Amino acid sequence: MMSALDDTTGTGPGVPVGSSAHGVQSLRAQVRETFPHDPLAFTQGLEFRGETLYESTGLVGESSLRAGPPGRPPTLYAELPAPLFGEGITLAGDKLWQLTWRNGIAIERDPTTLAERRRVTYEGEGWGLCHQRVADRERLVMSDGTSRLTFRDPKTFKSTGGISVRQAGQPVTHINELECAPDGSIYANVYLTDTIVRIDPHTGAVTAQIDAAGLLTASEADRAEQLNGIAAVPGTNEFLITGKHWPRMFQVAFVPA
Repeated sequence: MMSALDDTTGTGPGVPVGSSAHGVQSLRAQVRETFPHDPLAFTQGLEFRGETLYESTGLVGESSLRAGPPGRPPTLYAELPAPLFGEGITLAGDKLWQLTWRNGIAIERDPTTLAERRRVTYEGEGWGLCHQRVADRERLVMSDGTSRLTFRDPKTFKSTGGISVRQAGQPVTHINELECAPDGSIYANVYLTDTIVRIDPHTGAVTAQIDAAGLLTASEADRAEQLNGIAAVPGTNEFLITGKHWPRMFQVAFVPA
């Protein structure tokens, strides 16, 4: 989404991200490794499958989907024509879903080629997306910039319900890029902040706040925009995170603050 708070709708004031509440862990992002990142990429979504990192970028006329080893030039690349504004992505079996911001269109792609297969429509804005297994079922989890997370069928993209994200009983708004992690939790960037929240997928309660501030140098930060992009690194308890127009990506562990 655009880098202006006024571009969100229906969010309300919510709860201050820095506030604390009983039962909410305070964590920080501890850097384990760094990778180069395209500073021209307006990052909207990250997702790993095996050793391949998928990245969706935004802005009208500049939106793309790319895939390849982290820190290297992509081996696959697809552009989104104007007026589409690329947003979050996720992989669900033989499908790759890509959101658009205010176009109301989700694109189903072939994850091996990035070729577009079809488009489906949805109401409201598209921000973040992740794929989650719950018991014997699978679902997509989608954010729209509010405190609401919508569940969707991974085959049809139809809504199947949802939850509201809350901390201390108050809505946490500007929920952005999502990662459905192997531990069952949903991790989410909070737009316009350096905070990632961990969410209980059953109740919507925030169970941890993660401080990811200070990853860039002062000169890098002057040319970069917001933190956005989180992907669980396969086979580890670590995550790859980056931001819009960031020159680096960071493999991090979330440790006590």
